[in-house]
Amino acid sequence: MSNSQRARASVWAVVLTAVLVATLGASLRFGTTIAVPDLATAWRGALAAMHLATPLEGGLQVIVELRLWRALTAAGVGAALGLAGALVQGVFRNGLASPSVLGISGGASLGAIAALLFVGGYGPKLAIAADARVSGLLLIPVCAFLGALVTALVVYRLASAHGRLSIPALLLVGIAINTFFGGVQQLVQMLLVGDWDVSRSILLWTFGTLEDRQAWHAGVAWIGTLCAVAVVPFVAWELDLMQPGLEDAEALGVDTARVKLLTLGAVALAAGAAVAVAGQIAFVGLIVPHIMRFATGRSHKTLLWLSPLAGAVFLAAADFASHALLPGVPLQPGVVMSLLGGPFFVWLLWNKRREIAIW
Repeated sequence: MSNSQRARASVWAVVLTAVLVATLGASLRFGTTIAVPDLATAWRGALAAMHLATPLEGGLQVIVELRLWRALTAAGVGAALGLAGALVQGVFRNGLASPSVLGISGGASLGAIAALLFVGGYGPKLAIAADARVSGLLLIPVCAFLGALVTALVVYRLASAHGRLSIPALLLVGIAINTFFGGVQQLVQMLLVGDWDVSRSILLWTFGTLEDRQAWHAGVAWIGTLCAVAVVPFVAWELDLMQPGLEDAEALGVDTARVKLLTLGAVALAAGAAVAVAGQIAFVGLIVPHIMRFATGRSHKTLLWLSPLAGAVFLAAADFASHALLPGVPLQPGVVMSLLGGPFFVWLLWNKRREIAIW
């Protein structure tokens, strides 16, 4: 990486960090209910939620805490999906790939729903389930991760023939898996329509939700993201070498099987953490890597570090903007991202129509 590229990446890192802090501050001060008197009070309430300051008077502290955990969860989920999207586009060597398009988010969602059914009493009693709430907090992220990992491996295996990845097969497999998972979720909802609490939870998972988030939700999203980021130093250089072709990378000494396994594991970890706390929020992993690739270049040594930060800004800002522009309208983040991502995906298809024609 040249000095100019490093300088540009550093500038973008500073800018994105500043925007993220500003977005979090705006989310703390303003919301769908009353506004906090000033920004300093809002930040004091946030510090009080972490037991680092004196709580605010009256019900203001409760309002700030609800906004804090929602904003931090939105940022953590955005970071996880931004990183997962950059990784999955790198390992599949295609800009049309993303966790939602390939069904990885759907697999994570199905795993989380399975855990929810177990905790809700629709499965065999677990030995650890003495406290349903505690076991649910542990089981849902684990099952979401396993669902995402199995789906990622299945997608890669079905889209590969004789060690060569077929892009049309990749997209078709993603469409098929998304359709199948959607049908399974609808079947579960239909069978449980009489159990309002469980059926509503599954419905919210399908659309994505950031309502009533707590410190646990923000913690899972950020821990999952940081664990996935830990893989970046071990795959960034190798992913750059793999872009022209696996044969060329192997000739240069890259263990492509190891890189694929590490990358897909990180994708599953990040996507699973995001889905476990917020449900399916599509297209963040598609849009964010393209924006950062345009801004900083194609090198994964830069892209994989900046995509989580950009994803955090993107989803946190989108969530805040949806409340600021449409107050009183319960617009879920999954719906917002689908409205933004659908046209973006069509634009990508149109932009790559010549490349698609020769696949």
